[in-house]
Formats: sequence, structure tokens, C-alpha cells
Amino acid sequence: MNAVVSVVGRNQVGICAAVCTRMADYQINILDISQTIVRGNFTMMMVVSLEKATAPFAEISDALTELGEKMGITIHIQRQEIFDAMYTI
Repeated sequence: MNAVVSVVGRNQVGICAAVCTRMADYQINILDISQTIVRGNFTMMMVVSLEKATAPFAEISDALTELGEKMGITIHIQRQEIFDAMYTI
């Protein structure tokens, strides 16, 4: 299963490293990644593979949410099929 991860917040040192490290802890593979900083605002979107994930989706979601709260940013993970369905007319 693939998922879409979005990260949004004020730019700060270590956002990419922290998010990618947390995902690596769960054996989540990044398939595609895009990031940008606009006037101090950081955004990142990733498509990731949960095929070899070592925990259930809910646990991974909670871990990413908790990391975001600690860093003062928003991290959201969503199953790709749900993400795709939301944007299909």
C-alpha cells in the first residue's frame, strides 16, 4: 500500500531529517518527494510505500502526528487510494 505524507510549518533546521528518520524507523520507503520553502514556510509532499512497514497504519500516523507536534509543524499521512479518490471527479 502507498500513502501520501504532507508536512507543513515554519521552516526550521532538521525537518526533512526528522520526518525521514521517523519513517525509516518503520521501514517506510520514499517513492517520490517534493519540498519547497516560500517566505519561511516549509512544505513537503511525499508518496511512500508501506509495503514493508513494521507497524499498522494507525500507529505510524500517530507517530508522525506526535513528531509534528513536538516540532511545531503539521504532518499528515493518508492512504493513497483515499487521497486519489478525493481528487477524482
